[in-house]
Amino acid sequence: MSIKNEVVTEIFGSNVFNDAVMRERLPKETYTAVRKAIENREALDFDLATVIANVMKDWAIEKGATHYSHWFQPMTGLTAEKHDSFISPTSDGKIIMDFSGKELCQGEPDASSFPSGGLRATFEARGYTAWDYTSPVFIKADGTNVTLYIPSAFCSYTGLALDKKTPLLRSMDALNKEASRVLAALGDKDFLNVSATLGPEQEYFLIDRSYYERRLDLILTGRTLFGVTPPRGQEMDDHYFGTLQERVASYMHEVNIELWKLGVSAKTQHNEVAPSQYELAPVFSTINVATDHNQLTMEVLQKVAIRHDLVCLLHEKPFAGVNGSGKHVNWSMSTGSGVNLLEPGKTPHDNMIFLLMLCTVIRAVDKYADILRASVATAGNDHRLGANEAPPAIISIFLGDQLTDILEQLAKGSPTSSKQAEELMLGTSAISSFAKDCTDRNRTSPFAFTGNKFEFRMPGSTQSTAGPSFVLNTIVSEVLSEIADELEAAKDPKDRAWAILKRISTEHKHIVFNGDNYTDKWLEEAEKRGLAHHPTTISSLKTITSKQNVELFSKHNVLNSTELHARADILIEAYSMKINIEAKTMLNIAKRQILPVCVEYSSRLGCAVGNITAVGSSAEAQKTMLDRTCGLINELHTNIQNLEKVLAKADDIAGLTEKAEYFQKDVIKEMIDLRTAADELETIVDAELWPLPTYAEMLFLK
Repeated sequence: MSIKNEVVTEIFGSNVFNDAVMRERLPKETYTAVRKAIENREALDFDLATVIANVMKDWAIEKGATHYSHWFQPMTGLTAEKHDSFISPTSDGKIIMDFSGKELCQGEPDASSFPSGGLRATFEARGYTAWDYTSPVFIKADGTNVTLYIPSAFCSYTGLALDKKTPLLRSMDALNKEASRVLAALGDKDFLNVSATLGPEQEYFLIDRSYYERRLDLILTGRTLFGVTPPRGQEMDDHYFGTLQERVASYMHEVNIELWKLGVSAKTQHNEVAPSQYELAPVFSTINVATDHNQLTMEVLQKVAIRHDLVCLLHEKPFAGVNGSGKHVNWSMSTGSGVNLLEPGKTPHDNMIFLLMLCTVIRAVDKYADILRASVATAGNDHRLGANEAPPAIISIFLGDQLTDILEQLAKGSPTSSKQAEELMLGTSAISSFAKDCTDRNRTSPFAFTGNKFEFRMPGSTQSTAGPSFVLNTIVSEVLSEIADELEAAKDPKDRAWAILKRISTEHKHIVFNGDNYTDKWLEEAEKRGLAHHPTTISSLKTITSKQNVELFSKHNVLNSTELHARADILIEAYSMKINIEAKTMLNIAKRQILPVCVEYSSRLGCAVGNITAVGSSAEAQKTMLDRTCGLINELHTNIQNLEKVLAKADDIAGLTEKAEYFQKDVIKEMIDLRTAADELETIVDAELWPLPTYAEMLFLK
């Protein structure tokens, strides 16, 4: 598939019912009312929805659509959809194509089979989807099936949130409210509203489809449960930003076209650090739209891969021993008039709004580090966090030299200067001098300021960005609320703002760390500073329902106590189910594939020893090989039995947290032992007999 550059501007957003389409097709008064509702985050009038639905239906049918679907994000971490056709029977036995305002605004999917954390019993099936009119509706084709997709929230019959979108939208309202209070108190009346913006970077692996189909572990769990690190990995640093293979470049090209049609502004693509690892990054957009777009991005990456006889792996750690995949969440705040509130400007030391927003984030991240850590806690992410490829499971903030210096000045009084960027000379007339950034970047930091935004580097590659995003929005909203209370009560709000800046810079400087987060020294230093450390998912998830967090999310109407406790239960139970599936898959592969092959190989060695000794020759080498193989087979068999035993015991544990802790401590230990024996056998068993594609094949052959 090829496409001329000038046509890109024509196809971008061609499958989206976007602002341009609405301006062209809606009656002028309807369009004006819709824009007003979106910009001011006001409820959409039902009569307007009826007009929009009719126009939207005609547009979709012109695009070939026969069905519509409320597209939502349940607590499975994936998206969900139920398709309904536009057909409506008439009295004469024929049909018309119809789509009402009610059908646009509200749907009724079965809610009984989605995770609810006990909010709904199985027999209580009714749930509702509700149109998020601030995220554009789009057309998507799956084969010959063309459907109109309506981004939606999902709630129970009693109005409790059962999805990831609802708390995100609520947190956006909270951020807008509290940031607007701060800006108004400081005399800024022209900002319209405040929204969080997001630009998530998506990392992924590509392997040949033929290898994937022979790996039950990849099919069922998304990661390899067995496999020896190849002789060559990423140590040569030759894959990072390397030349794209033609097959991969063609794949990326088609991915871009599909995303551009959906209005996803895919911008950057390149080889990542590990062999067969890649990255895609979009341009920033409003946080709920960016979350929807990232869900579409993951789907498109996987679907297009199949067309190229490839498989896209989104798991955080599909291959042991090489870098895993993350999803860096680049987060900022901007006003409706287009002002980035985290833009330092040329002299950030006297940019009060910027400094206030910067210090707000610093206090929020320090005060609520536990819940921020919990927002990225998954079984898959446990394989990344703390390894020398991703930030440790300790929250700290990188500010760089310039802002750290200003923070130190604030702690002493009013700042008077900002370190300025220098010009960089490369010592050759062939290259002009150019300006350096004011500070370097720190790829080891979990939460780093990068130019005019914060980059949260801890989220895992399979995660929805909604979780980390609504947590960030909410904790920042809380600190903004504290600051707004002070400013509104002050005689001189600007003087009070400088006092607040001094206090925050003094109280929270311990969370700022510009060094190497990968070193053991930092772990010791972090402990001295009193920074929370939750190295595993379960230790982190247990903090979700603390009194502080319940009060936080309830106060800002993001999640009430019932919803928050249910969410914690869902995440904890999901951890246990994930490890249980992995353990059972390991047993299946070990017993039905690896063990029989190893027995066959040992039998061949035994025959060789017998044949050689029968003719009077020495078979010492063969005997040594046989003894080693048989010893490992016995070890493998014992480890299989041990894993079966601990899995059987898990069924008797009733409590969700207790069961999850058992899987973390006991089941995973036996899984590691089983893998160790199997991987050792891979290094000695005849390559022609070994039943699983190796790491070397999957990572280097495409």
